[in-house]
Amino acid sequence: MAPSPTPTIVLVHGAFADASSYARVIPELLADGFPVVAPAVPNRSLIGDAAYIASVVRQIPGPVVLVGHSYGGAVITVAGVEDNVRALVYLAGYALEQGESLGELQGRFPDSDLASALLYTPFPIEGSTETGTDVTVDATRFPAIFAADVEPELTAVLAVSQRPLAAQAFADAAPAAAWKTTPSWGLIAADDHTINPDVERFGYQRAGMTTTEVPSSHLVMLAHPKKVAELIREAARATAQ
Repeated sequence: MAPSPTPTIVLVHGAFADASSYARVIPELLADGFPVVAPAVPNRSLIGDAAYIASVVRQIPGPVVLVGHSYGGAVITVAGVEDNVRALVYLAGYALEQGESLGELQGRFPDSDLASALLYTPFPIEGSTETGTDVTVDATRFPAIFAADVEPELTAVLAVSQRPLAAQAFADAAPAAAWKTTPSWGLIAADDHTINPDVERFGYQRAGMTTTEVPSSHLVMLAHPKKVAELIREAARATAQ
């Protein structure tokens, strides 16, 4: 049987960040000849965000390796059921079970340092008299919690350019768990102060993933881009055979 075409790598960012969090990984993948797409996740609700990423994936001809960091892991868990997704790669991410929410999974484990640093701000909902709630991280605590092993000059910029996550995203139950039917790889950030590393370990083990552990902060893509790129390559190679 002929090998599959070179897959497109779709990089899904997490909460409080944007696609620039992959800025050091993207050149590695492009140099390998992979097509790369790094969409902006709305960060409004798990179901809505997953539907948006699924729409991006559906428009890509050929196979896809879907990569999710942090909250992006929950997004790819749902969006990854698209027919052309060949592999899932979780980076310090949430691997939800079908019917499980972020709040439920996280609630099984002791809080990380993130819990006490969250800020809540109302925002208007278009077409409604009700307001939603945006969640961000105290900018003074962001560097230590998210990226203690990344240059301070960069983390200072990241702290004031956060992409908020709507509180609804914590409550949505995952309508699907793509890892049940799609080969999956997981990277555990062992020095993570954003997500308790045991949350990552539990989700990956439950899913039967191929896992690797890196002594890294939560923003492993900026702290250890070569290790992240190598894990993505591994997933792409394994699913092309």
